[in-house]
Amino acid sequence: MTDSGTTASPSGLSRLEREQLLAAQSGDGDAFGRLVDPLRRELQAHCYRMLGSYTDAEDALQETLLRAWRSLARFEGRSSLRSWLYRIATNACLRAIERRPKRVLPMDYAPAADPHAARVVPVNDPIWLEPYPDASLGLEGLAGPDARYEQRESIELAFIAALQHLPPRQRAVLILRDVLGFSARETAAVLETTPVSIDSALQRAHKSVDERLPSQAQQQTLRLLGDDELGRLVERYVAAWEQNDIDALVSMLAQDARIAMPPRPTWYSGREQVIAFVRRYLLTERTRWRLVPTSANGQPAAAAYLWVEQAGAFMPDCLVVLTLRGREIEEIMAFRSPEVFPSFDLPASIAA
Repeated sequence: MTDSGTTASPSGLSRLEREQLLAAQSGDGDAFGRLVDPLRRELQAHCYRMLGSYTDAEDALQETLLRAWRSLARFEGRSSLRSWLYRIATNACLRAIERRPKRVLPMDYAPAADPHAARVVPVNDPIWLEPYPDASLGLEGLAGPDARYEQRESIELAFIAALQHLPPRQRAVLILRDVLGFSARETAAVLETTPVSIDSALQRAHKSVDERLPSQAQQQTLRLLGDDELGRLVERYVAAWEQNDIDALVSMLAQDARIAMPPRPTWYSGREQVIAFVRRYLLTERTRWRLVPTSANGQPAAAAYLWVEQAGAFMPDCLVVLTLRGREIEEIMAFRSPEVFPSFDLPASIAA
């Protein structure tokens, strides 16, 4: 027999949670907060998978919690509170998708560019995928037994980018079934359809996503590499930028390496092309960098700060997410979005 404070009801709520639910349904906002706070981060990660944007995910989460609060009196416990909140969150995301363009990476926007050509102006419309801080993943939310993808794998850039190419409801089906491990019946309840329709949509989603994903997920690459080797690789990458060492960077790149810097739509493919671009614009006699290692989308990352003479400090420039193949860097995705730095708990500037 379990403790009375943790005994679960058929809806999955413990005695304490049932008490909080009753209090919240009576208008106690603090009780509502205590009830939903344990699920907040995993719900936000769900919204990010649906939308591909940290900012949009925050907005969808706030809409979810507001709608949940307003309709809490009608929650009767026929499903778990978690399933009920995921239903609200999924539908909030589907409404958001109807109002805005699809989020993509530069590789999905245009063909590779020539690094010797004039630079194209940034596309500042909200069309680019955004990085997601690992600290916000909410990995404590365990997936169900039917989950196909592990939680960190389901936040990798390649996976998020592949999801955005699915029709919205197929995207929701794949995330609910393969990431969260919802059953076909639970997923059908969320999307108000039938389990047969869910199975059909999932089959189509699998075909589309599998065509876009690399043969090996980053999580497998990182496990094979090991923490120590990964740490040394990141240290070498940081040193190369901070010392303006082109040769050191060349030694780390795969032959078919890529670099992109959204919101600029241009990207460059092949080690020689990448280095030509870096040499021309990024590692020059006039540039000085400081990098702060971090992690994003379950991948190694670094916050890059560029010296600004007028400020007398290194100022936020881009959040770099690295994709690895073995011990080589396959992709440098440098999100030139300094506004994301606070969500990674990064400093506003670095002194000389």
